[in-house]
This record gives sequence, structure tokens and C-alpha cells, in this order.
Amino acid sequence: MDAFLGDLRRSVRTFARTPGFAIAAISTLALGIAANTAIFSVANAVLLKPFGYADPARIVMFQNTFRDGTRSGSAAPVEFNWWRRQTGAFQDVSAYAFNAANFTGESAPEQIPTMLVSADFFRLCGASAIAGREFTAADDQPKAPKTTVLAYSFWLRQFGGDFHAIGRRIELNGERYQIIGVLGPQNNQIAEQSLLSGDIEIDSPPDAYLPFQLDPLSAERGHYFNVAGRLKPGIALAAATAQLESGYAEYARQWTDLTPGASFGAQPLREAVVGGVRNSLLILLAAVGFVLLIACANAANLQLARAAGRKREFAIRAAVGAGRGSIIRQLLTESAVLSLAGGIVGLAAGYVGIRALLTLSPVNIPRIGAGGSGVGLDWRVAGFTFALSLLTAVLFGLVPALQLSRRDLSGALKESGGPGGTGVRHNGTRALLNGAEMALAVVLLIGAALLIRSFISLRQVNPGFDARNILTMRTSLVGPQFATAASVTRAIDEGIRRIRALPGVDMAASTCCMPLEDRLHGTFQIVGRGEGPDSQVLTGWAVISPGYFETFKIPVLAGRAFTQRDETGPPVVVINRTLAKTFWPNSDPLKDRIVFTGGGSPRQIVGVVEDVREDALSRAPRPNVYLLANQMTGTELLQTLPWVWAIRTRGAPMPLSAAIQNELREATGGLPIASVRTMDEILAGSTGAERFRTFVLTIFGCAALLLAGVGIYGSMAHSVAQRRQEIGIRLALGADSSHVRNMVALQGARPALVGVICGIATALGLARLIAGLLFDVEPWDPLVFIAAPATSMVVALVAVWLPAERASRADPIAALRRQ
Repeated sequence: MDAFLGDLRRSVRTFARTPGFAIAAISTLALGIAANTAIFSVANAVLLKPFGYADPARIVMFQNTFRDGTRSGSAAPVEFNWWRRQTGAFQDVSAYAFNAANFTGESAPEQIPTMLVSADFFRLCGASAIAGREFTAADDQPKAPKTTVLAYSFWLRQFGGDFHAIGRRIELNGERYQIIGVLGPQNNQIAEQSLLSGDIEIDSPPDAYLPFQLDPLSAERGHYFNVAGRLKPGIALAAATAQLESGYAEYARQWTDLTPGASFGAQPLREAVVGGVRNSLLILLAAVGFVLLIACANAANLQLARAAGRKREFAIRAAVGAGRGSIIRQLLTESAVLSLAGGIVGLAAGYVGIRALLTLSPVNIPRIGAGGSGVGLDWRVAGFTFALSLLTAVLFGLVPALQLSRRDLSGALKESGGPGGTGVRHNGTRALLNGAEMALAVVLLIGAALLIRSFISLRQVNPGFDARNILTMRTSLVGPQFATAASVTRAIDEGIRRIRALPGVDMAASTCCMPLEDRLHGTFQIVGRGEGPDSQVLTGWAVISPGYFETFKIPVLAGRAFTQRDETGPPVVVINRTLAKTFWPNSDPLKDRIVFTGGGSPRQIVGVVEDVREDALSRAPRPNVYLLANQMTGTELLQTLPWVWAIRTRGAPMPLSAAIQNELREATGGLPIASVRTMDEILAGSTGAERFRTFVLTIFGCAALLLAGVGIYGSMAHSVAQRRQEIGIRLALGADSSHVRNMVALQGARPALVGVICGIATALGLARLIAGLLFDVEPWDPLVFIAAPATSMVVALVAVWLPAERASRADPIAALRRQ
């Protein structure tokens, strides 16, 4: 211990005498550690941080699976009722759906996020009330008294933490709900961690929980919520999944579900929530590992350059009895001091940097919270940074330590080119490090360039609609005043009429499901076709008002769009191109009718419209059906999601926002308006994850190239300084300055060129790992594999040319005098 403390004191004194070296080394290491800390903090929040549930490893998400391998997490009431009867393998099977409600409090009405949950949901999550109670089976029965359980934050905000709030009533959607409980603060993350586990995304965790009250005898087949459950003790996931699959045949017979290749499945909660982003984060972690290796190579080069001036110091220490182990320990202690200092700076810089990036550029990554609020410092991040700092100390300190501790000190001094010479072995080691830096930088640049090309291709995809000058906003059309379908559609019609009358408004419509945000699923049968593969069709569907296609400028390919006459006419639907091409490849769909599974009148197909990218820009269009709001016979679907208004304006849409909201309040009886956004914002948000990883990897690639360039420049500058006598002699003997310049430049360019070639070969091998992240770009894109290495080589040539040019202009007499 005393020896270590002595080494530590000597290290601090040494760096105090050479602050320039210490600052350069710490800055280089801090950059590499900061990048790693930033990405690890995101990976920690998404992949490693435990869920706030009881025994989360046994929680599974129920899903519909299909022949092509796709899965759907959305469920229908008939499926939920079937799944919760599978008591042999599952328990606490719970339905939940994110929603919004109009809350009438002390001030003006506001729209708050809510969550519909079945009775077993809180037991499934391990949530408990700190006041009152949770829902019981009686609360979850259809037409049971209206009750609510409040989130802790909402209880504090609205009631100041008053326990007497239990039993009071609040007004949600124009109806009185009795407060029966308040969840504890430890349960705040329960909903937030599930935000992306289904097909519907929300911006914030719920303020209030409401009983789902699904009818256990329901025949409803619309998919609009999610279902989770817990594996029973002793039941493996494979066995539970096999039970679901074997039971599907009986389900299909009972409900005449003939979707070809369909079945039921279960997926672990963590996989369902974060499976889609795991590979992206692991690739980013590997990328920042490359940045750290380059930083370590730079620090090692600095140590080697500094080592030449310390040979006399260590020769004297060896002469007075210091062993090789003592010298190695001293040098590794110095490396550890530098690395831990870089770790402290990197920890702070990485945390601040990633939070700033996530705040300025929101991204739809599960579990990170709004603006990255779920990304924070905990023992995992701190421990990772500390371990990384120690590993870094070994990586960049071991080679200089081994070389400086050699016992053949006289031979080492002879190897030097004079006082302060570097030695041939040191030069070879630095060349190897420079080549490795360049190879790693090339790999990162190629990866970043591939993602940039992919992101550009993604943004050039035609979404199927014109997003310019469209303003969107949401209203929950629920409550006593909307007890009938007619009252809902009257409010919709009145709202659209008022909006269209405003100056500057070109067209307006409304829908339950916005492109790139919401999507419902269901099955229908083509009237007149016999049972078979084409008799029933799984499709997405949306309820819209007349003017929807005109507002979004979605082309009508055949037939017509909805008109006002359809509101009182026979049932009709419009389908998209993919559905028409798939099920009517050689016939006219306008001659057929369809009937949705679960009942309802047959609907005549009156039009075929262009495909819209309903799910994501990177996904091919899927079959989709559009229904007319005024032809819906019930209000359940209209109340499933907040109703969305889409308004096309003649100019910038935001200046008209206040006037449009006033008209909607008048039309809906004063209901609050929420989620006011332009369609351009929604379109940009749909590529948030792609933008995030492209931007981050581009930053890392540029940082890696900069570090490599600075490392090569520093190595060459030091080499030139150590060779000043040799260069002076050459110039004194008549060597041309251009010859000296080319000689020095070639010395530095050779390892850089070898590094670039090795980087290209490595990138070719690794490119397939990111193939799943690319869109419309080959992993071996020729343009990328030419441009990225060429850019790297240009940077390397600049880095070696500057010291070479300075060497060619040296004064021979001054160089010979400095010995």
C-alpha cells in the first residue's frame, strides 16, 4: 500500500511538471470515455435497467402470429377472453390500453393521459396503492360503477397529497368517477416502460387508471389494446407457447377465424419492448468501443513520445536498485491517474451530452422517457465508466511501460538517435498504432456513411400523402353528450364545417387513426367467395370523414372517394392499392362487397386509393381499409382513440392553430384540444430512431477521424523533432528540400495507407452486421467504400504533410547546433 501511495505521489508531481502532456492525454481519453458513457447510459436505460414489475422475467405479451413470421401485439376482446381462460400455463392475464380523457378540474378542462386496465393488471405489475385500493373483479364488470385509481404524480398535482381525496369524485369525459386508490411513487414507471410494447404510442405515462370493463361474452373482433400475463411457476415459455398454438385450432373453430397461417404466441416482456432496438444499441456500443481504442492509441503514442525523455530517469532508478516490476508499476500508476481523470471528465461530459442530444432530437426509443428523462446516472453507468477507465489505463499504458522497463538500458540509449532520441522500436510501435487508428476510423466512417445513405433514402420515400401545410390535433369525443353515434358524427361534421369556413384553410377532415401513428387491425370476408385462403383477410383499417383523401392528397386510383351522400347511403368502404392487388389481382374489386368478422352489414367497395405508409416509412405498405365515420353503428371505436383533426392550410399552418382550436371547442361543447402538431413534425418523428443512430454514428466517425488525424500529426511532429539532426545533415550535404519533405511524408503515409486498406477489409466483413439497419442501401455500397477511405486518406496526408513541410524548411545550421 505504501509503495502504491508513493507511486501515486510521484505520478501527480510528474504531471504537475508537464501540464501540457497531462491535459492532452486527459482530453483524448475523456473524449473516448465520454462517447462510451453516453451510449452505455442509453443502453443501460433500455436493455439493462430492471423493469419496475414483480418478477418481470415471467411476464409475457400475448400476440397474434402469422405465416410470414410477423407478429401483432394488438388484441381483440374475443382473444383476451380466450387467453385468460388458459389457466394451465398463465395467471394474471390482463388487458390494457393507453387513452386520453377530458379532465374537468379547478381550472380550464384539459386532456390527460389515461390507461384502461383489467382487474388483474396491478397484481401482474406488482403495483400497490398507498391509499385506498386497486381495482377488483367487481369494478371491472360491464356497467359497474365508474371508479378510478390515480397516479401518484397526478394525486400530488391535483390534490396536494391529501389522503381525504379517496372517495371523492372527479369528472372525466363529462362523467363522475370515484377515486378508490392512489398508486405509490415507486409505480410511476409501470406504464412508461410499456409505452412501445404495443401498436399504440403515447407521449407520457397515465395520470389516471380506469377499469376496462370488457364484456366476458363479447364477440367484438377489433384489435385495439394489448394483453400481458405471467407464466405460472414451473411453466417454461416454450411449453406455454405450445399450449397457445395447440389451442388456436379450437379457437378458430369457435370463432370461424380462417386467416391462413395465423396462430397465437407469447413473447417475453423485455423482448417485446426492446427487441426492436437491441441490435442498434449494440452496434453503437461497438462503434464507441472503436473510438475508445483510437483514444487509447493516441494516449499510448503520447506516452511513447514522452518516454524518450525519461530514459535517463529510469536508468538512474534502475541503477539505485529499482526492479522492472517497480518501474512498470510506476508507469501503470501514471496511466491510471490519467485515465481516471479522463474518466471523471468523460462521465460528466457523456451524461450531459446524451441528455442534450435526446432533448434536442427526441427519438422513439422505448424506456428512455420523454426527452431522455429515463436516461440517468446510476451504479451501472458509474461502474462501467470506472471499469472502462482502468481498462483504458492498461490498454494505453502497458506497451510504453514494458518498453521503458527493459533492463538493457545502455542498449536502449544507443538505439536512440541522440539526446532525446526515440529509438527504432518506439518508431515502429508508433507506426503500428497510427495504422490501427486509421483502420478503426475507416471502419467507423464507412458505417456512418452507410447509415447516412440509408437515412437519405428513407427520407426520400413517398409516404403516400402530402405532409406540407397540414396541422393535426386531437379531441376525445366521449362523455354523456356523445352517448350515440349520431352525436359523435354531428360534432365531427360541425367541427369540420367551422374549420373549413376559416380564412386560410384549404381542406379539413377527421380520423381515428393518423398515418405513421395509429393503426387498428381486423379481418373481413369477401362476400361470395368460398372458404379458403382468400376468404378472410387480415387488414389494417381506419375510420375517416369525407374529405380525408383530399386533405392528405392521397390519389384515388379507381372508383371514387367518400362523399357527403354516403353518410346517409348504403354501407361503403375504400381500400388501398396493396389490398386490391393482393386479393383482386385479375378482377375488379369495385364489383365486390366485404363484411367484417364479428358481424355488420356487407359494405360495397367504391374506391381504390394509393398506398399510405401507415406503420413506418421503412415498411412496405400493408392492406388497409377505410370506413366512413357516419356509417359506424356504435360509438365504441370512435372512443377508442382521441379523435384526430387534420387541416390543410394555404400557408404555414401554426399561425391558424389558435383560431382552429377555438372553432373546435365551440363545435364540441368546450372539450380540450391536445397534441397540436404539424404533419411534417409527425413525419420527422417517424424516423427518429434512424436519425438518432445516424447522427450519433456520424459524430463518432468524425471524432475517430479527427483523433486519428491528430494522432498521426502528433506522432510525425515528434518524429521530425527527434530527427532534426539527421534532417539538418541531409540538408547541409545538399539534399533538396522536396526530397526531405517527401521522405518524411512517406514515412507517415505508409502506415496510414496500410491502416486504410485494413479498415476497408474489416468494414467489408462487418458491414453485414448493420444490414438490418439499412434501407434501400447495400452493405457494400461502392460509393461509400470509395468516399469514406478517400476522405480518411486525405486527412492522413494533411496530417503527415504539415510536419513534412516544416521539416523541409528547417535551417541546417540551427539543426546541427542543437545537440
